[in-house]
Parts: sequence; C-alpha cells; structure tokens
Amino acid sequence: MSRSVIDRKPPSQRPAAPTPGDRPKPGDRKPVTALTPALYIVATPIGNLGDLTMRARDILAAADLVACEDTRITGKLLTAFGLKRPLIAYNDHNADKVRPTLLDALHQGKAVALVSDAGTPLVSDPGYKLVRDVAAAGLTVTAAPGPSALLTALVLAGLPTDRFLFAGFLPPKSGARRTALGELAAVPATLVFYESGPRLAASLADMAAVLGDRPAAVARELTKLFEEVRRDPLSALAAHYAEAGPPKGEIVVVVGAPAAQAASADTLDAALRRALADNSTRDAAALVAGETGLPRKQVYARALELAREQARETE
Repeated sequence: MSRSVIDRKPPSQRPAAPTPGDRPKPGDRKPVTALTPALYIVATPIGNLGDLTMRARDILAAADLVACEDTRITGKLLTAFGLKRPLIAYNDHNADKVRPTLLDALHQGKAVALVSDAGTPLVSDPGYKLVRDVAAAGLTVTAAPGPSALLTALVLAGLPTDRFLFAGFLPPKSGARRTALGELAAVPATLVFYESGPRLAASLADMAAVLGDRPAAVARELTKLFEEVRRDPLSALAAHYAEAGPPKGEIVVVVGAPAAQAASADTLDAALRRALADNSTRDAAALVAGETGLPRKQVYARALELAREQARETE
C-alpha cells in the first residue's frame, strides 16, 4: 500500500493561506476595463485559492455577469479576491430556464463568465448545453483553463496517463453500478470516477468484483492542507474504507486498465466456469471480461452457452 499526505511541514514553514489582507489591491496590477463579448469558461480552485490563474481573475473582475452553480460559493470566492460582480445561478435544477437569459445577455454584447463550484466547468455539470447553444447561435465561446480534480488525481495516481476515460459518478445502487462497471471492464484505458464518501467503500468493492483486483488510487482533499492519495489494489482500498469509515472531502477514484493478455478458448471457459459457480451469468461475464480484457459481449455470449450446457448436464 502506498499513501501520501502533503504538507507535513510545521505550521511556521507552510505558505500562509490567503487572508483578507492578502487580497490584490487596486494598484497591484493593471485592472481589466473591458472584455470582448463572449462566453468565458473559467476554471476555479478546487481547494487552494492560490490556484486561481491571473487570467481567470481578470475575467471574473470584468465580466458583466457570472453564471455559477451556487451563488453563495462563488460569492465567497470573489470576495476572497476583492471582487464583486453580478451573479446568476445556473445548475442542474434551473439550466433550461436560465439558459435563454444568458443567451440574451450574450446577444446584447455582454461578457458572461461560467464557473462551477470548484474546478473546470462542464466536467460533471450542465454547462455543455450552454456552450452548444452559444456556438449554434454564432456567438463566441472561449476558456480560461486551470484547476481540475480529474486531471490532478490522474497525475497523482501513479497509473498510466497516456489513455484514460472519465466516467463521472457511478449509479448509487450496487446492481446498476455493477452493470455500468461491466460496460467499462474491457476499456483499454485508465478509468477515473468521482465518488462520495458514504458510497466509497461499496463502490470500491463493486469495482474489485467486476473489474478484477486492479491497481488503483483514491485521491481526496486535493490541493488542500490534508491532501491524501492512497494507492493500493481495489480490494485493499475497499477493505480499508469499509473499516475506516467514509472519508471527508471531494473524492476521485483512479483505476488501472485491464491487463493486456490473450485468453485461449480453454482459458476463457475455465475462468467462466469458476465465475459461474458463484455468480449470475451476467456478473460472471463481467468478472471474466475484466480479468481477461476481452470484449464483454464476447465473454457474455460464451457464458450463456456454458450456462446452457451446465443446465442440460443437470437435467
């Protein structure tokens, strides 16, 4: 097991957290007086306020309107940097109603900034529909890149980064979750998921059952004082969080790709027979697909054939 926690220096040696006295003064940098009319996709810190880029700050300082998931959270961010701009909530609950208002503002030549509560907008939020409609209307969309929990966890996990798939949040119930994992089992790439603390142990156990005991990492509190990255096989991670209880903070799970191996017909049948002894046909196929890296449909078809043969033998 590998575990890392950053910033173990004594408090006197740590960089000071931003305070109201550290906010940029009007004379610190030349203020931005105007922005070109456009929709600006602005990444905001996922924990450490120091990660807000200078360009992002300039956009937020000059935008005519800031669309955000939660006005209270974004209001605190702006206050931390001495900024005050008009805010409008744009989230899963009101996106269809608010989107026309934002489009009208853009048609009027205004600069609109879109932010999420933390990180890069459009990753697990409804922003893509706004980008789609703005682009379809022939209006300008641009981005100020920056913090992302997805990419931060990926580069800290110690797993291959040349090919990866972000799968967002898995379904909350185990049956649906295992079905979703089965669809991903044969993907030849590192898998990245977001997860909540209360569901983490159960999700890791389902991952181990469906994907096989792959190397993985659980990253949480990224860029914050108690940042933690715990690296272990999925089964060990599941056991740890089942015993330790739900962890706090935003959580990203990174799972290694399936082992590249060619399974012979005999090897496949042997693996399926073992799996069918204790699992349903569907679950057995998902397990073996994860172990062998073979396409799930191919493995499921063979599992059905073997299940029928076993049924005939017992008649």
